[in-house]
Amino acid sequence: MSYKKADWINNTDVYEVNVRQYTTEGTFNAFAKELPRLKEMGVSTLWFMPITPISQKNKKGSLGSPYACSDYSSINTEFGTLDDFKVLVKLAHSMAFKVIIDWVANHTGWDHIWTKTNPDYFKKDNDTGDFKIASGMEDIIELDYKNPALRNAMIAAMKYWVTECDIDGFRCDLAFWVELNFWREARTELEKTKTLFWLAESDPLQHPDYYQAFDACYTWAWMHKTEEFYKQHQDKYMLDEIVHQYDNNGGPDAIPLWFTSNHDENTWNGSEYEKYGDAAKAFAVFSFTRNGMPLIYSGQELPNLKRLQFFDKDPIEWNGKYELHYFYKTLLHLHKNNPALRAADEAVTTYNLSTDSPANVMAYLRKNGKHEVLVLLNFSKQVVHCSITDENVTGNFTEVFTKTTKDFTIVKDVDMQPWEYWVYEK
Repeated sequence: MSYKKADWINNTDVYEVNVRQYTTEGTFNAFAKELPRLKEMGVSTLWFMPITPISQKNKKGSLGSPYACSDYSSINTEFGTLDDFKVLVKLAHSMAFKVIIDWVANHTGWDHIWTKTNPDYFKKDNDTGDFKIASGMEDIIELDYKNPALRNAMIAAMKYWVTECDIDGFRCDLAFWVELNFWREARTELEKTKTLFWLAESDPLQHPDYYQAFDACYTWAWMHKTEEFYKQHQDKYMLDEIVHQYDNNGGPDAIPLWFTSNHDENTWNGSEYEKYGDAAKAFAVFSFTRNGMPLIYSGQELPNLKRLQFFDKDPIEWNGKYELHYFYKTLLHLHKNNPALRAADEAVTTYNLSTDSPANVMAYLRKNGKHEVLVLLNFSKQVVHCSITDENVTGNFTEVFTKTTKDFTIVKDVDMQPWEYWVYEK
Protein backbone atom coordinates (compact mmCIF):
# COMPACT_ATOMS: atom_id res chain seq x y z
CA MET A 1 0.00 0.00 0.00
CA SER A 2 1.31 3.45 -0.88
CA TYR A 3 0.39 6.64 0.94
CA LYS A 4 -0.40 10.11 -0.22
CA LYS A 5 2.66 12.36 0.12
CA ALA A 6 2.52 15.83 1.61
CA ASP A 7 3.14 18.17 -1.33
CA TRP A 8 5.81 20.19 0.51
CA ILE A 9 8.30 17.49 1.45
CA ASN A 10 10.23 17.18 -1.84
CA ASN A 11 12.21 20.36 -1.37
CA THR A 12 11.98 20.92 2.37
CA ASP A 13 14.75 20.90 4.95
CA VAL A 14 14.64 20.02 8.66
CA TYR A 15 15.94 22.17 11.51
CA GLU A 16 16.14 20.22 14.78
CA VAL A 17 15.12 22.27 17.82
CA ASN A 18 16.58 21.33 21.21
CA VAL A 19 14.21 23.47 23.29
CA ARG A 20 15.99 22.77 26.59
CA GLN A 21 19.37 24.00 25.39
CA TYR A 22 18.30 26.57 22.80
CA THR A 23 17.92 29.45 25.24
CA THR A 24 18.77 30.15 28.86
CA GLU A 25 15.02 30.01 29.60
CA GLY A 26 14.61 26.74 27.71
CA THR A 27 10.97 27.45 26.85
CA PHE A 28 8.69 27.54 23.83
CA ASN A 29 8.14 31.28 24.32
CA ALA A 30 11.86 32.00 24.37
CA PHE A 31 12.42 29.94 21.24
CA ALA A 32 9.58 31.73 19.43
CA LYS A 33 11.74 34.87 19.36
CA GLU A 34 14.20 33.01 17.09
CA LEU A 35 11.64 32.34 14.34
CA PRO A 36 12.27 35.54 12.32
CA ARG A 37 16.01 34.78 12.19
CA LEU A 38 15.42 31.17 11.15
CA LYS A 39 12.87 32.28 8.56
CA GLU A 40 15.35 34.75 7.08
CA MET A 41 18.02 32.02 7.03
CA GLY A 42 15.65 29.89 4.95
CA VAL A 43 14.54 27.12 7.33
CA SER A 44 11.35 25.37 6.20
CA THR A 45 10.54 22.61 8.72
CA LEU A 46 11.05 22.73 12.48
CA TRP A 47 11.53 19.41 14.28
CA PHE A 48 11.02 19.69 18.03
CA MET A 49 12.74 17.10 20.19
CA PRO A 50 10.22 15.41 22.54
CA ILE A 51 7.83 17.89 24.12
CA THR A 52 6.16 15.38 26.46
CA PRO A 53 6.85 15.27 30.23
CA ILE A 54 9.85 13.30 31.50
CA SER A 55 9.69 10.37 33.91
CA GLN A 56 11.28 11.03 37.29
CA LYS A 57 11.83 7.44 38.38
CA ASN A 58 15.32 6.23 37.42
CA LYS A 59 15.90 9.46 35.48
CA LYS A 60 19.39 10.38 34.33
CA GLY A 61 21.06 13.61 35.38
CA SER A 62 19.24 16.50 37.00
CA LEU A 63 16.55 16.89 34.33
CA GLY A 64 16.26 13.45 32.75
CA SER A 65 16.03 12.36 29.13
CA PRO A 66 13.29 13.81 26.92
CA TYR A 67 13.16 10.33 25.39
CA ALA A 68 11.86 8.86 28.68
CA CYS A 69 8.23 9.94 28.45
CA SER A 70 5.77 9.89 31.35
CA ASP A 71 2.61 10.83 29.42
CA TYR A 72 2.13 10.88 25.65
CA SER A 73 -0.72 13.40 25.80
CA SER A 74 0.75 16.09 28.03
CA ILE A 75 3.35 18.83 27.69
CA ASN A 76 6.72 19.07 29.44
CA THR A 77 6.19 21.93 31.92
CA GLU A 78 9.94 22.65 31.70
CA PHE A 79 9.12 24.13 28.28
CA GLY A 80 5.84 25.87 29.13
CA THR A 81 2.17 25.03 28.71
CA LEU A 82 0.11 23.31 26.04
CA ASP A 83 -1.25 26.72 25.08
CA ASP A 84 2.31 28.02 24.71
CA PHE A 85 3.05 25.23 22.24
CA LYS A 86 -0.20 25.83 20.35
CA VAL A 87 0.67 29.52 20.02
CA LEU A 88 4.17 28.60 18.82
CA VAL A 89 2.83 26.23 16.16
CA LYS A 90 0.30 28.80 15.02
CA LEU A 91 2.99 31.48 14.79
CA ALA A 92 5.30 29.12 12.91
CA HIS A 93 2.52 28.28 10.44
CA SER A 94 1.79 31.98 9.91
CA MET A 95 5.46 32.36 8.88
CA ALA A 96 5.19 29.37 6.49
CA PHE A 97 7.14 26.93 8.64
CA LYS A 98 6.05 23.32 8.96
CA VAL A 99 6.23 21.74 12.43
CA ILE A 100 6.99 18.12 13.27
CA ILE A 101 7.48 16.58 16.70
CA ASP A 102 9.67 13.77 17.96
CA TRP A 103 7.69 10.61 18.70
CA VAL A 104 9.18 7.94 20.95
CA ALA A 105 7.01 4.89 20.35
CA ASN A 106 9.28 2.03 21.40
CA HIS A 107 9.59 2.83 25.10
CA THR A 108 8.61 5.10 27.96
CA GLY A 109 10.08 6.10 31.30
CA TRP A 110 9.48 4.00 34.41
CA ASP A 111 6.65 6.09 35.81
CA HIS A 112 4.67 6.60 32.62
CA ILE A 113 0.98 6.88 33.40
CA TRP A 114 0.35 3.58 31.58
CA THR A 115 2.51 1.66 34.07
CA LYS A 116 -0.35 2.26 36.55
CA THR A 117 -3.42 2.33 34.30
CA ASN A 118 -2.38 -0.28 31.71
CA PRO A 119 0.64 -2.30 32.84
CA ASP A 120 -0.21 -4.91 30.19
CA TYR A 121 0.96 -2.38 27.56
CA PHE A 122 4.56 -3.16 28.57
CA LYS A 123 6.91 -6.08 28.05
CA LYS A 124 7.89 -7.94 31.21
CA ASP A 125 11.29 -9.17 32.31
CA ASN A 126 10.94 -12.88 33.11
CA ASP A 127 13.87 -12.77 35.53
CA THR A 128 12.73 -9.81 37.62
CA GLY A 129 8.97 -9.90 37.04
CA ASP A 130 9.20 -6.13 36.46
CA PHE A 131 9.01 -4.09 33.28
CA LYS A 132 11.62 -4.87 30.65
CA ILE A 133 14.47 -2.37 30.41
CA ALA A 134 15.00 -1.13 26.84
CA SER A 135 18.31 -2.29 25.39
CA GLY A 136 20.32 -1.78 28.56
CA MET A 137 19.23 1.86 29.07
CA GLU A 138 18.04 1.78 32.65
CA ASP A 139 15.80 4.86 32.48
CA ILE A 140 13.40 3.42 29.86
CA ILE A 141 11.13 0.38 29.54
CA GLU A 142 9.76 -1.34 26.43
CA LEU A 143 6.20 -1.36 25.14
CA ASP A 144 4.53 -4.50 23.81
CA TYR A 145 3.29 -4.08 20.24
CA LYS A 146 1.72 -7.51 20.26
CA ASN A 147 -1.03 -5.93 22.37
CA PRO A 148 -3.72 -4.42 20.07
CA ALA A 149 -4.92 -2.13 22.87
CA LEU A 150 -1.45 -0.59 23.16
CA ARG A 151 -1.38 0.03 19.42
CA ASN A 152 -4.74 1.77 19.54
CA ALA A 153 -3.69 3.89 22.52
CA MET A 154 -0.45 4.91 20.81
CA ILE A 155 -2.23 5.92 17.62
CA ALA A 156 -4.77 7.89 19.64
CA ALA A 157 -1.94 9.74 21.39
CA MET A 158 -0.32 10.61 18.07
CA LYS A 159 -3.65 11.80 16.69
CA TYR A 160 -4.06 14.05 19.74
CA TRP A 161 -1.12 16.24 18.67
CA VAL A 162 -2.41 16.47 15.11
CA THR A 163 -5.95 17.46 16.04
CA GLU A 164 -5.10 19.52 19.15
CA CYS A 165 -2.01 21.37 17.89
CA ASP A 166 -2.18 20.99 14.09
CA ILE A 167 1.35 19.60 13.75
CA ASP A 168 2.54 18.55 10.28
CA GLY A 169 4.26 15.27 10.98
CA PHE A 170 6.46 13.08 13.14
CA ARG A 171 10.15 12.29 13.46
CA CYS A 172 9.95 8.76 14.84
CA ASP A 173 12.70 7.90 17.28
CA LEU A 174 14.40 4.52 16.76
CA ALA A 175 11.63 3.67 14.31
CA PHE A 176 13.23 0.32 13.43
CA TRP A 177 12.88 -0.83 17.07
CA VAL A 178 9.11 -0.81 16.47
CA GLU A 179 7.68 -3.34 14.06
CA LEU A 180 6.89 -1.98 10.63
CA ASN A 181 3.27 -3.11 10.61
CA PHE A 182 2.53 -0.77 13.52
CA TRP A 183 3.82 2.23 11.58
CA ARG A 184 1.73 1.23 8.58
CA GLU A 185 -1.32 0.92 10.82
CA ALA A 186 -0.61 4.28 12.45
CA ARG A 187 -0.07 6.09 9.17
CA THR A 188 -3.18 4.59 7.61
CA GLU A 189 -5.27 5.81 10.54
CA LEU A 190 -3.67 9.24 10.90
CA GLU A 191 -3.87 9.98 7.18
CA LYS A 192 -7.65 10.15 7.67
CA THR A 193 -7.01 13.32 9.67
CA LYS A 194 -4.24 15.07 7.71
CA THR A 195 -1.53 14.29 5.16
CA LEU A 196 1.55 14.26 7.35
CA PHE A 197 5.32 14.05 6.89
CA TRP A 198 6.83 10.85 8.28
CA LEU A 199 10.57 10.80 9.10
CA ALA A 200 12.14 7.59 10.46
CA GLU A 201 15.26 7.27 12.54
CA SER A 202 16.01 4.13 10.57
CA ASP A 203 18.73 3.59 7.97
CA PRO A 204 17.44 2.11 4.69
CA LEU A 205 20.73 0.30 4.14
CA GLN A 206 19.86 -1.79 7.21
CA HIS A 207 16.05 -1.60 7.09
CA PRO A 208 14.98 -0.80 3.51
CA ASP A 209 11.39 -1.91 4.11
CA TYR A 210 10.71 1.03 6.45
CA TYR A 211 10.26 3.22 3.37
CA GLN A 212 6.93 1.39 3.08
CA ALA A 213 5.64 3.53 5.95
CA PHE A 214 7.97 6.54 5.95
CA ASP A 215 8.75 9.36 3.52
CA ALA A 216 12.34 9.89 4.66
CA CYS A 217 14.94 7.83 6.52
CA TYR A 218 18.23 8.56 8.27
CA THR A 219 21.62 8.01 6.61
CA TRP A 220 23.47 6.72 9.68
CA ALA A 221 25.80 4.57 7.58
CA TRP A 222 26.90 7.60 5.54
CA MET A 223 27.49 9.62 8.70
CA HIS A 224 29.69 6.90 10.23
CA LYS A 225 31.58 6.24 7.00
CA THR A 226 32.34 9.92 6.44
CA GLU A 227 33.74 10.19 9.96
CA GLU A 228 35.92 7.11 9.39
CA PHE A 229 36.98 8.50 6.01
CA TYR A 230 38.15 11.78 7.51
CA LYS A 231 39.76 10.53 10.70
CA GLN A 232 41.44 7.45 9.21
CA HIS A 233 42.45 9.05 5.88
CA GLN A 234 40.54 6.42 3.96
CA ASP A 235 39.95 6.05 0.24
CA LYS A 236 37.43 8.49 -1.24
CA TYR A 237 36.00 5.66 -3.35
CA MET A 238 34.36 4.29 -0.19
CA LEU A 239 32.20 7.44 -0.18
CA ASP A 240 31.24 6.91 -3.82
CA GLU A 241 30.17 3.37 -3.03
CA ILE A 242 27.92 4.25 -0.10
CA VAL A 243 26.30 7.12 -2.02
CA HIS A 244 25.60 4.63 -4.80
CA GLN A 245 23.90 2.36 -2.26
CA TYR A 246 21.61 5.14 -1.05
CA ASP A 247 20.86 6.20 -4.64
CA ASN A 248 19.66 2.69 -5.44
CA ASN A 249 17.78 1.89 -2.25
CA GLY A 250 14.10 2.41 -1.55
CA GLY A 251 12.71 3.19 -4.98
CA PRO A 252 11.85 6.50 -6.68
CA ASP A 253 9.94 7.91 -3.69
CA ALA A 254 12.72 7.32 -1.16
CA ILE A 255 14.17 10.40 0.56
CA PRO A 256 17.44 9.96 2.49
CA LEU A 257 18.00 12.46 5.31
CA TRP A 258 21.60 13.76 5.23
CA PHE A 259 23.27 15.41 8.23
CA THR A 260 26.60 16.29 9.82
CA SER A 261 25.18 16.65 13.35
CA ASN A 262 22.10 16.02 15.47
CA HIS A 263 21.32 15.73 19.19
CA ASP A 264 22.81 12.24 19.55
CA GLU A 265 25.91 12.94 17.49
CA ASN A 266 26.68 16.25 19.15
CA THR A 267 26.38 14.93 22.70
CA TRP A 268 27.92 11.48 22.39
CA ASN A 269 30.37 11.74 19.48
CA GLY A 270 31.13 15.45 19.33
CA SER A 271 30.35 18.40 17.12
CA GLU A 272 30.79 18.16 13.37
CA TYR A 273 34.19 19.81 13.82
CA GLU A 274 35.34 17.08 16.18
CA LYS A 275 34.23 14.51 13.61
CA TYR A 276 35.17 16.17 10.34
CA GLY A 277 37.55 19.01 11.15
CA ASP A 278 38.13 21.20 8.09
CA ALA A 279 35.95 18.89 5.96
CA ALA A 280 32.77 19.76 7.92
CA LYS A 281 31.48 22.39 5.51
CA ALA A 282 32.14 20.23 2.44
CA PHE A 283 30.04 17.44 3.96
CA ALA A 284 27.31 19.99 4.78
CA VAL A 285 27.29 21.10 1.13
CA PHE A 286 26.83 17.48 0.12
CA SER A 287 23.85 17.21 2.53
CA PHE A 288 22.08 20.09 0.81
CA THR A 289 22.79 19.23 -2.80
CA ARG A 290 22.49 15.44 -3.11
CA ASN A 291 19.13 13.76 -3.70
CA GLY A 292 17.43 13.81 -0.32
CA MET A 293 16.64 16.10 2.57
CA PRO A 294 19.16 18.13 4.64
CA LEU A 295 19.14 18.45 8.42
CA ILE A 296 20.56 21.27 10.56
CA TYR A 297 20.88 20.86 14.32
CA SER A 298 20.38 23.70 16.79
CA GLY A 299 23.43 25.94 16.85
CA GLN A 300 25.20 24.72 13.71
CA GLU A 301 24.80 28.20 12.29
CA LEU A 302 26.74 29.68 15.25
CA PRO A 303 28.76 27.39 14.87
CA ASN A 304 28.36 25.52 18.15
CA LEU A 305 31.65 23.77 18.96
CA LYS A 306 30.70 22.20 22.29
CA ARG A 307 28.99 18.95 23.19
CA LEU A 308 25.64 19.84 24.73
CA GLN A 309 24.72 17.94 27.89
CA PHE A 310 21.81 15.57 27.40
CA PHE A 311 20.36 15.20 30.91
CA ASP A 312 21.22 18.61 32.41
CA LYS A 313 20.79 22.26 31.53
CA ASP A 314 23.58 23.37 29.18
CA PRO A 315 22.49 26.24 26.89
CA ILE A 316 23.99 26.92 23.49
CA GLU A 317 26.42 29.82 23.90
CA TRP A 318 24.94 32.21 21.35
CA ASN A 319 27.05 35.32 20.82
CA GLY A 320 24.93 37.16 18.27
CA LYS A 321 27.40 36.57 15.42
CA TYR A 322 25.90 33.55 13.60
CA GLU A 323 29.09 33.10 11.59
CA LEU A 324 27.59 30.40 9.35
CA HIS A 325 24.25 32.15 8.80
CA TYR A 326 25.15 33.11 5.23
CA PHE A 327 26.62 29.67 4.49
CA TYR A 328 23.42 27.89 5.55
CA LYS A 329 21.18 30.60 4.11
CA THR A 330 22.80 30.10 0.70
CA LEU A 331 22.31 26.35 0.85
CA LEU A 332 18.79 26.49 2.31
CA HIS A 333 17.50 28.90 -0.32
CA LEU A 334 19.17 26.97 -3.13
CA HIS A 335 17.71 23.67 -1.92
CA LYS A 336 14.25 25.14 -1.47
CA ASN A 337 14.05 27.17 -4.67
CA ASN A 338 15.94 25.26 -7.35
CA PRO A 339 13.80 22.48 -8.90
CA ALA A 340 16.96 20.52 -9.76
CA LEU A 341 17.42 19.78 -6.05
CA ARG A 342 13.97 18.32 -5.44
CA ALA A 343 14.06 14.96 -3.69
CA ALA A 344 12.22 11.88 -4.96
CA ASP A 345 11.12 13.69 -8.11
CA GLU A 346 11.17 11.66 -11.31
CA ALA A 347 11.76 14.86 -13.28
CA VAL A 348 15.19 15.21 -11.63
CA THR A 349 18.23 13.35 -12.93
CA THR A 350 21.47 13.13 -10.96
CA TYR A 351 24.60 12.62 -13.07
CA ASN A 352 27.74 11.39 -11.32
CA LEU A 353 30.36 13.21 -13.38
CA SER A 354 33.64 12.00 -14.74
CA THR A 355 36.74 14.07 -13.90
CA ASP A 356 40.47 13.58 -14.10
CA SER A 357 40.62 13.64 -10.26
CA PRO A 358 38.27 10.81 -9.23
CA ALA A 359 40.41 9.88 -6.21
CA ASN A 360 39.90 13.35 -4.70
CA VAL A 361 36.86 15.06 -6.16
CA MET A 362 33.19 14.06 -5.98
CA ALA A 363 31.39 15.77 -8.84
CA TYR A 364 27.73 15.58 -9.78
CA LEU A 365 25.15 17.47 -11.79
CA ARG A 366 21.48 17.56 -10.87
CA LYS A 367 19.07 18.51 -13.60
CA ASN A 368 15.35 19.24 -13.87
CA GLY A 369 14.42 20.61 -17.28
CA LYS A 370 16.36 23.83 -17.78
CA HIS A 371 17.38 23.95 -14.11
CA GLU A 372 20.83 22.59 -13.28
CA VAL A 373 23.05 22.52 -10.19
CA LEU A 374 26.69 21.46 -10.53
CA VAL A 375 28.56 20.38 -7.38
CA LEU A 376 32.32 19.84 -7.01
CA LEU A 377 33.63 18.63 -3.65
CA ASN A 378 37.33 18.18 -2.96
CA PHE A 379 37.20 15.38 -0.41
CA SER A 380 40.94 15.47 0.20
CA LYS A 381 43.64 17.47 1.95
CA GLN A 382 45.36 18.00 -1.42
CA VAL A 383 45.34 21.03 -3.71
CA VAL A 384 43.63 19.71 -6.84
CA HIS A 385 43.47 20.92 -10.43
CA CYS A 386 40.29 19.21 -11.59
CA SER A 387 39.06 18.90 -15.14
CA ILE A 388 35.52 17.74 -15.86
CA THR A 389 35.59 15.21 -18.67
CA ASP A 390 31.83 14.69 -18.79
CA GLU A 391 29.86 15.97 -21.79
CA ASN A 392 26.75 16.63 -19.64
CA VAL A 393 28.30 19.85 -18.30
CA THR A 394 27.92 22.79 -20.69
CA GLY A 395 26.81 26.40 -20.53
CA ASN A 396 27.09 29.32 -18.14
CA PHE A 397 26.87 28.76 -14.38
CA THR A 398 27.06 31.05 -11.35
CA GLU A 399 28.83 29.89 -8.20
CA VAL A 400 26.31 30.36 -5.38
CA PHE A 401 28.72 31.49 -2.65
CA THR A 402 31.06 33.79 -4.59
CA LYS A 403 28.57 34.86 -7.31
CA THR A 404 31.30 34.40 -9.95
CA THR A 405 30.25 33.08 -13.37
CA LYS A 406 31.90 30.42 -15.49
CA ASP A 407 31.22 29.05 -18.97
CA PHE A 408 31.76 25.30 -18.71
CA THR A 409 31.34 24.90 -22.46
CA ILE A 410 34.73 26.52 -22.94
CA VAL A 411 36.68 25.81 -19.74
CA LYS A 412 35.91 22.71 -17.71
CA ASP A 413 38.83 23.10 -15.28
CA VAL A 414 38.73 24.28 -11.67
CA ASP A 415 41.42 24.69 -9.02
CA MET A 416 40.41 23.46 -5.58
CA GLN A 417 42.02 23.96 -2.20
CA PRO A 418 41.91 21.12 0.37
CA TRP A 419 38.28 20.32 1.31
CA GLU A 420 37.03 23.11 -0.92
CA TYR A 421 33.54 23.06 -2.42
CA TRP A 422 32.07 24.74 -5.49
CA VAL A 423 28.32 24.87 -6.11
CA TYR A 424 27.23 26.24 -9.47
CA GLU A 425 23.70 27.13 -10.52
CA LYS A 426 22.82 27.37 -14.20
